[in-house]
Amino acid sequence: SSLAGGGSQPRGVCSRKRAFQIARSFLPILEWLPNYRVKEWLISDVISGVSTGLVATLQGLAYALLVAVPVGYGLYSAFFPILTYFFLGTSRHISVGPFPVVSLMVGSVVLSMAPDDNFLIDGSNATGTNGTGTLIDTESRDAQRVLIASTLTFLVGILQVIFGVLQIGFIVRYLADPLVGGFTTAAAFQVLVSQLKIVLNVSTKNYNGVLSIIYTLIETFEKIGTTNIADLTAGLLTIFVCMVVKEINDRFKHKIPIPIPIEVIVTIVATGISYAADLEKKYNAGIVKSIPRGFLPPEPPDVSLFSQMIAASFSIAIVAYAIAVSVGKVYATKYDYAIDGNQEFIAFGFSNIFSGAFSCFVATTALSRTAVQESTGGKTQVAGIISAGIVLISIVALGKLLEPLQKSVLAAVVIANLKGMFMQVFDVPRLWRQNKVDAMIWVFTCVASIILGLDLGLLAGLLFGLLTVVLRVQFPSWGGFGNIPGTDIYKKVKDYKNVIEPEGVKILKFSSPIFYANIDGLKSSLKSTVGFDAVKVYNKRLKALRKIQKLIKKGKLKATKNGIISEPGINNEAFETDEDPEDNEDLQVPTKEVEIQVDWNSELPVKVNIPKVPIHSLILDFGAVTFLDIVAVRSIKTIIREFERIDVRVYFASYQDNLISQLERSAFFDDIVRKDIFFLTVHDAVLYIRNQMTYSDNQDPIFEKVRISSSTFPFLLPSSVHSCNFHYSMARLKTRHRAVVQIK
Repeated sequence: SSLAGGGSQPRGVCSRKRAFQIARSFLPILEWLPNYRVKEWLISDVISGVSTGLVATLQGLAYALLVAVPVGYGLYSAFFPILTYFFLGTSRHISVGPFPVVSLMVGSVVLSMAPDDNFLIDGSNATGTNGTGTLIDTESRDAQRVLIASTLTFLVGILQVIFGVLQIGFIVRYLADPLVGGFTTAAAFQVLVSQLKIVLNVSTKNYNGVLSIIYTLIETFEKIGTTNIADLTAGLLTIFVCMVVKEINDRFKHKIPIPIPIEVIVTIVATGISYAADLEKKYNAGIVKSIPRGFLPPEPPDVSLFSQMIAASFSIAIVAYAIAVSVGKVYATKYDYAIDGNQEFIAFGFSNIFSGAFSCFVATTALSRTAVQESTGGKTQVAGIISAGIVLISIVALGKLLEPLQKSVLAAVVIANLKGMFMQVFDVPRLWRQNKVDAMIWVFTCVASIILGLDLGLLAGLLFGLLTVVLRVQFPSWGGFGNIPGTDIYKKVKDYKNVIEPEGVKILKFSSPIFYANIDGLKSSLKSTVGFDAVKVYNKRLKALRKIQKLIKKGKLKATKNGIISEPGINNEAFETDEDPEDNEDLQVPTKEVEIQVDWNSELPVKVNIPKVPIHSLILDFGAVTFLDIVAVRSIKTIIREFERIDVRVYFASYQDNLISQLERSAFFDDIVRKDIFFLTVHDAVLYIRNQMTYSDNQDPIFEKVRISSSTFPFLLPSSVHSCNFHYSMARLKTRHRAVVQIK
């Protein structure tokens, strides 16, 4: 019993340890919070949290304009997501909350599902009007838009949790850096256009879908005469001041301990001016008007809307995750810790589910806000939770003070924060120099996102990026290789001056897996490397032999065991035009079966243009071939037979280990195609071919069979290492493809 009892305790310990490991993987706070250095980190986190909270408050208000909901809901979106990410997130530095690109994507869904036209009412019941005098029930419209935004946020959260549970965080790998750069630049342009009408205080329709940005620009400039000067002045001054101070922050970041919170300063000043000058009444300026105090009770999502927003929610979930993870990885690398991609999916998923219940819109991270949190000394997510406390104070107590603030100032703050994304345009020339395909992906994604909208543009850019991968695999690099003298190293002939191709041998390297889509590319590269078409050569030789057979039958030529000779006193009428119609009759050779040897590279007694074959061996370097499909296996076997019948031996070198078993499963090997044509390196194959040629030169039995003067019959020559030697049994040429080929 003591042994049993002694054995049970370790099992209990192991189970508790395992349970703690599982809990720690799901709640990363259990890993970093116990190791929190209070004396070293707390003051830095407090300073960082306060600075970030002020910026988050202002950005929450500003980005609500992109979602087309009342600005007060932006404060909720800057508060609630932080609470859950504090427990579930693995990044210690990112500032969780709204981001302009994601906010604009949410806003496009909101505007498409709840346009102004759905809320037109009679004048007696109107609570608001648009610029053209059409009466709109703004209260009902805003309530519906908030419901749509929160429902979309809830659905995005569900998708992100599913992605995390299914361990498919790798999906973000398909969003390559050039694609993300082009997409975010296009999104910045979309944000600029959407905020332009707010800076001008020009009323336009809300366009969505293809070319919506063009329609918005056209209508904005058509109505530019109605611009509110007070709003325009405030917006331009805000943009100028913010961009100048941000530039100062960047240039002197090593000398300034804390970046100047210019957005907060500008907002406070603009609010005071607007309140003191009463800009709304005197100049009809557009102001925030109403910011709710306190919190709204949680509400369930409208599940009936899921079917209408599932496609958009998928793209938003991926983009929001990709932005957060990419920013998080930058700071994780800088501070030497790791973030878990799948756990990040789960963390943002639960954050969006939780915040969606409190009328928020989708959360990710903002580059500028995260930079503030890190540059002001933030060490952990304690800074994030303190920033949430600052937002909480704004929601509970300070919101009322911001009601006189002009909307154009908020729009200007959004525009000023787009500088970093617009600067990505200068990446294109560098990308073009480094990799033209990546530059094309960047430009295509950017243009597609501007024209088609962010959701369709992202999909188009993703498909274009995948297409470039397919094309690069379908048309890979290839080339003939030669030997660097005195070494066993082989390099591409076109790229190096001093490489020498082995005599009578061609070496081809195909740098790609071989499958049904690029097998034609392999065939064409083979033709370019060897300089002839094996099938055409074979057919031309058969045609020449049929003509010789005709002449033998007519008595113009005579076949003997010593070769082919002309009858005495008979003119040789063998030179027939190559365009003569071929006789398909089954010709009988009126001679005994004799073996003759033909040098196909010399002049023949018939006028048939036969391509020269200057090689006797072909080596295929498969070092870069990772897999073959069944179409490729069959095609390669056909290629081997095509070259074998024109006396060119095919060898394989530098193959991957898995290819042999793959070829065995595909029934590649038989009596003709054997494993002895495979070599570990190209040099091994070249040495083997040289030995074979030397042995063939010394042991060739044809020297005993054929003794004919090359001056009398130049097309009948002795065998040599450098000639292509074929032995055709003339009596077997009754059908087109029954020439007997023996390799010498």
